[in-house]
Amino acid sequence: MTVELKCETVRGRALFRALRRDAAAMLRLLELESCELSVVIVGDRAIRRLNRDYRGKDEATDVLSFPQSEAWVERRGGRISARRAARPVAVPGESAPPIALGDVVISAETARRQARALRERPAARMRTLLIHGVLHLLGYDHEGSAARARRMFARECELAARLAGESSMSRAAANGRGGIAAGDDSSPAAMPVQLLRQAGGSVRAGRRAR
Repeated sequence: MTVELKCETVRGRALFRALRRDAAAMLRLLELESCELSVVIVGDRAIRRLNRDYRGKDEATDVLSFPQSEAWVERRGGRISARRAARPVAVPGESAPPIALGDVVISAETARRQARALRERPAARMRTLLIHGVLHLLGYDHEGSAARARRMFARECELAARLAGESSMSRAAANGRGGIAAGDDSSPAAMPVQLLRQAGGSVRAGRRAR
């Protein structure tokens, strides 16, 4: 399992370690240990440029996803498989290289504004955006139909709760306490529309230029 995380904005440096832990934990929860995920933390200017170039929307957003393959499917029981993804060939005597899921780009500036509007920690908001972005890499979509949106948001809620629990236990262990730390504020799966309008940004899946 490989998580490549880059931070290209000063406002994201304090969120770097927590996001790396959340990304690694999410791949484990999804049983994607043989995969590689790239996550980039940027500012509003950079994500606006990407949103304009790849989606034709000249505005900042919170998260963009750039999948390497559209072949990922979720089987019954919540297990993810690469149905048609081209798997790297292993060199004799060496293990196969990881399968690339794609890239998730998150604006730390927009995430911090949303966190203030929701009265939650920036790290929790970044976790939510990470979950949303990764699910887009795996083929989830909330724009095609109401049923697909409900399925995606339900999956987000489940993963957010599980990752928040892992984060709480990690903090408790670091503080010499066992169990879940009191007062943990896990992120909502989808930002309420009225708050989203106040804070700016909307989550969408990006596409690589073909």
